[in-house]
Amino acid sequence: MPIEGKVVAITGASSGIGEATAKLLASRGAKVVLGARGEKRLQAVAAHIARSGGEVAFRPTDVNSRDDLAGLVTMSKERFGKLDVLISNAGVMPIGPLTELAVDDWMQTIDVGLKGLLHGIAAALPLFQEQGSGHFIHTASTAARKVVQGQAVYAGTKAAVLAISDGLRQELAGIVRVTVILPGYTNTDFTSHIRDPKLRAQMEQSREQFAMSPDAVARAIAYAIDEPDNVNIGEIVVRPAAQP
Repeated sequence: MPIEGKVVAITGASSGIGEATAKLLASRGAKVVLGARGEKRLQAVAAHIARSGGEVAFRPTDVNSRDDLAGLVTMSKERFGKLDVLISNAGVMPIGPLTELAVDDWMQTIDVGLKGLLHGIAAALPLFQEQGSGHFIHTASTAARKVVQGQAVYAGTKAAVLAISDGLRQELAGIVRVTVILPGYTNTDFTSHIRDPKLRAQMEQSREQFAMSPDAVARAIAYAIDEPDNVNIGEIVVRPAAQP
C-alpha cells in the first residue's frame, strides 16, 4: 500500500476537506502533519487521529505566513524524517459581485488561495529536491473551469492554481508529482465567508440540495497518492452527480 508509511502535511486541516483527508490517510497508515489557523479545532482533529491509532503531529499554521509554512515542513522532517506529500488545501470563499468593490475580500481570496499555495511550494520544494521525490496536491475548484456571476475573483485564483501547478509539474517531471483536485459543491462551512445574505442563502440552498461529503474529495486525494511513484495523476474533478 503506497500510502502506508508516507508523511503527509495538510493545510486547512481543521475542518471540511482537510479534516476528512487527514483522517482517511491516517487510517490507511500515513503519518499526518496538520496545519490550520484554528488551534483548538486542529488539536481536536489530531486527538481523534491519535485515539484511532494514527501517527499525527500538528502546528498552528496561517498560509499567509511563509514562516508558518516553513515551520510545518520542518516539523514533518524533524518528527518523521521526511515529507512525501504536501496538500495545500486552505481556502476562503468570500464571493460576491465585482460591482460591490469588496477589495478586502478580493485580497483575502488571493492571499489564502494563491499566495498561500506559493508559500507551500517555496517551503516544500527544496526538501523534495533534496530527497529526489515528493508530491504536491493542490485543492482548486470546479469554478476554475466554469465561471459564474459573483465568483470572478474566486474562479480566477482557482484557474491560476491550475496554471501554476502544471508549470511546476513540467519543470520537475520525473522528480516531483503534482496533482490538482477540483471539487464541486462540498458540504463544508464555505458559506460562512459570504457577506451578502441573499447570495449566502442561495449557496446554502444548493449545498443542502446536492452537496457531497468531504469524504468524497478525501478519497480522490488518496487515489492520487496511492498510484505508483512513476504515475502522476494531474487533475481530478469530483462533483456531486446532481451538480449542473
